[in-house]
Amino acid sequence: MWNAALWGGVSGSAVLLGALAAMYLPIQNKMIGYIMAFGTGVLIGAASYELLGESVHNGGLLPTGIGFVAGAIVFTLFDIMISNRGAKNRKRSGHKAAASSGIVLFAGTIMDAIPESIMIGTSLLEGGKVSFLLVTAIFISNFPEGLSSTSGMKKSGYSKKKMILLWSSVFVIAGIASMAGYIFLDGASIEVISGIAGFAGGAIIAMVASTMMPEAFEDSGPMTGFIAAIGLLASLVLDHFS
Repeated sequence: MWNAALWGGVSGSAVLLGALAAMYLPIQNKMIGYIMAFGTGVLIGAASYELLGESVHNGGLLPTGIGFVAGAIVFTLFDIMISNRGAKNRKRSGHKAAASSGIVLFAGTIMDAIPESIMIGTSLLEGGKVSFLLVTAIFISNFPEGLSSTSGMKKSGYSKKKMILLWSSVFVIAGIASMAGYIFLDGASIEVISGIAGFAGGAIIAMVASTMMPEAFEDSGPMTGFIAAIGLLASLVLDHFS
């Protein structure tokens, strides 16, 4: 149980690290684009190998497919709602958010973090070993989100102390969500777990396609495709040796 909380917190800590980088370090947008492009490739690999592939193998195509479509739909609906309230560019380092959108940026980050963390906890149910591929992919994708969202909060007039407190709470929430996935899904049928894994996979793919990839291209240009391909290769290597 506590192991699940630990790994969920590790993945969520990248948001706080990104926020600290935005507050104290000068980081070029192109470098953030490279990080996001690499994270895109790793996330696609994690969704394919760790979530969808294993779920189809263990629980069947039907529950995985239903969960996948549901995850993509739910993420898209929430993304539309959050975007319309000022968090459209929450993963984008080169844009300034509206001055009133600080707490909305935070809500958008929580929306991204919870299903990802639940699946980290669920990955521990099989053999007690965490999916390092999933943790790595989520960690890499969370860093630019913390960085870009912090720039919006700074414009909203948030103090450094308040921003650190908010992003630290993401670390805690990610740990709790991961622990919840471990506790409440322990003993669930393989079909249910496959459906939830499919749900997380659908949400991740929708997020990658709608936010990460276009925003990475905006910052890193034609190199985006190559770096994303290297990220996918890295996920293949991690999956092979895990």
